[in-house]
Amino acid sequence: MEHEKPAHKVAVDGFFMDITEVTNDDFKKFVKATGYETVAERQIDWEEMKKQLPEGTPKPHDSIMQPGSLTFRQAKSAVPNLYDFSQWWSWTIGADWQHPNGPKSSIKGKGNYPVVHIAYEDALAYCEWANRRLPTEAEWERAARGTHLTTTYSWGDEDTKLSEKANTWEGEFPVTNAETDGYGLRAPVKSYPANDFGLYDMAGNVWEWTNDWYNTNYYKELNTTYPVAKNPLGADQAYNERDPYAREKVMKGGSFLCNASYCASYRVSSRMATSLDSSLEHLGFRTVATADMVRNSK
Repeated sequence: MEHEKPAHKVAVDGFFMDITEVTNDDFKKFVKATGYETVAERQIDWEEMKKQLPEGTPKPHDSIMQPGSLTFRQAKSAVPNLYDFSQWWSWTIGADWQHPNGPKSSIKGKGNYPVVHIAYEDALAYCEWANRRLPTEAEWERAARGTHLTTTYSWGDEDTKLSEKANTWEGEFPVTNAETDGYGLRAPVKSYPANDFGLYDMAGNVWEWTNDWYNTNYYKELNTTYPVAKNPLGADQAYNERDPYAREKVMKGGSFLCNASYCASYRVSSRMATSLDSSLEHLGFRTVATADMVRNSK
């Protein structure tokens, strides 16, 4: 996609990365130890929310200004415009990491599933507790590529292997999912083969936060004549040409909702943006650490 171009070389120092996305069991340990309450579980602060909206935007009715998050709803018929994501996303009061599909759902028996409905500050809070951090976009992409430095996917260029390699949407999005890969929604971690670095679900399952600001023009404005960028940290500030009020971070990896007709974001180079306070049914995270962080934790 245009916001992934131009391709350019970078170098990153060595780091350690979680081999799976942070799971419900992992996050439960953090919450039990700290009493942390996620953004999706908190009362909504209208004064904070309206900073991200055009001036004069009216306050929504109190009946919908309740704690919740975004959940996926399958369309009943073909959608005319795949840029209008409101056709398959629904604001659901009572949806959070413990109730991923709404207030009547549960994570009981799903401790090894990736935790979702995690806003950016939730991920940072977990990292601080675990003495870890979020990866940069460059670190994430380097890890996802493994030994396949120039291929489209983390396993190579063969899209025929998609159903055996990743949890994605197979069929007409967002209407019918053939579930050839075995799952219609999230899958337990390690359900698909690891990449060459031993990392699972670097394609599909759930999107993963990185620490980079999303800026539509960042790559276009880079000086790509310079041989190699060392440990790039991404854009200095957020900017999305389609939503100039948004302050968004880059997420990587795609999810169970990614389809060839829509975004094909199980590609390694794929990147998307999501606002800091957004939490969704298909967004989680994994953490990284440097050698210094590991030494200091002992």
